[in-house]
Amino acid sequence: MSGDNLTNSIGGQQGIEFFDDGDRGPRRPAPTRTVREAARETPVFAETDVLVVGGGPAGTAAAISARRIGAEVMLVERYNHLGGLSTGGLVIWIDRMTDWDGKQVISGIAHDFMDRLPSDAIQGPERADWGSRDAATAAYWGQRTAAYHGIVTWSPTIDPEALKTLSLQMVQEQNVDLILHTWATEPIVEDGVMRGAIFESKAGRQAILAKVIVDTTGDADLLARAGAPLEENIDEGDIHQCINTAFLLGGVDMNRWLAFRSQDREGFKALMAQGRNTIGPFEKPFVGWRDDIALFMGPRLSGYSAVNVDDLTEVEIRSRRLTVAHLEFYRAQAPGFSNAFLMLGAPQIGVRHSRRLVGLAKVTRTQWNEGKVWSDEIGVSTSLSPKFPNVSVPYGALLPQGIDGVLGAGRHISCDPSSHSFLREVPQCWLSGQAAGTAAALAANTGIIPRELDAHLVQRELLRQGTYLSPSVEAIAGMSSAAE
Repeated sequence: MSGDNLTNSIGGQQGIEFFDDGDRGPRRPAPTRTVREAARETPVFAETDVLVVGGGPAGTAAAISARRIGAEVMLVERYNHLGGLSTGGLVIWIDRMTDWDGKQVISGIAHDFMDRLPSDAIQGPERADWGSRDAATAAYWGQRTAAYHGIVTWSPTIDPEALKTLSLQMVQEQNVDLILHTWATEPIVEDGVMRGAIFESKAGRQAILAKVIVDTTGDADLLARAGAPLEENIDEGDIHQCINTAFLLGGVDMNRWLAFRSQDREGFKALMAQGRNTIGPFEKPFVGWRDDIALFMGPRLSGYSAVNVDDLTEVEIRSRRLTVAHLEFYRAQAPGFSNAFLMLGAPQIGVRHSRRLVGLAKVTRTQWNEGKVWSDEIGVSTSLSPKFPNVSVPYGALLPQGIDGVLGAGRHISCDPSSHSFLREVPQCWLSGQAAGTAAALAANTGIIPRELDAHLVQRELLRQGTYLSPSVEAIAGMSSAAE
């Protein structure tokens, strides 16, 4: 069974489908026994000003921005690379950073990443075409994930290995203390304030202490284990709750494939039907950063939990089988794929949603129509469609209720399910991560907890780092700076 309830979503525009979990076996029963662990003294591995846990888009941006202000920063990542889903998850289709008029509203570190990628590692429309409604230009880029609703956007595809390299380079340029292959297992909380975290690695169990912590784990892992209130609600008929493992096929001719898709509509529909009948959960390809690489962002599987290890395991197993089946089918049946080979299966599973923090403020769908601009705005997101204005993101959405000394950034910021559908995307994670890192450094440098920080201080520093803020917010932040 497949479907897509977000008719105005980017996924809906691309004809993306998802599939239910009808083939899944019964879940493992909840544990009924426990063991008692012995008390222990845990060695302190390091102490720092700002501890960033999770090196995905949000965590990388947080670490860079915090170091730019002069704080000592430690960035801890469980994989062997930075970039999270944008690299290890093959989410190489970087969603829109321009609004529907062509203005780049997600900028700052997001702009730095895209601007510094080598020219052969990124494909997207020229700046002059951003916001174009020219039918031919929009049709061309519409086939390449960069035009929606007949409007050309800055939504490039990138080489994930190049972004891994650049992310590492930018972190090292700022002298961030980077620790890879290390997994956060437990927050250290004293009197309602997070003071650090316990980590496990090949070296054993160790602690890192910090003045301020930034949880950029994607699933609010530290916040969850600290007992902070979280939300998990999301429509199971929504593509944004699906999980999958993406993959790349090389040796293809995507120009030939796109010509077939656009010029032989009936043939394309018949091929898609044949694929579903042959394989079941079936995915169509997108163009990568090169025309000889095809990106498959699925098949997307619904009904699985990103915080259940049995579910994650089953998705990985099903995804591997489906990857092989897609390769065989496309190589035998699809124009442009006769010489295709499996170039890469994503080493990182593609999770879209698990938990969201309950913040001091919350981005909700009702605010879209209103065009609400928060006084503590720390960034502006593009909206789902031209009928909505840009979306203001408040500082309070990074501040969890119930615990101090920690900020949350990335796909688990405080928002409702509809807003999560775009606030989880890579550029929005760069946006919230940069803001969280900035706030964490300012708080650490002044010896206060993040919720006591004046949002105008955060805004002024973000403006200095190239972040776009709504004109009214920028004006007030500037006035506040002049008054000091």
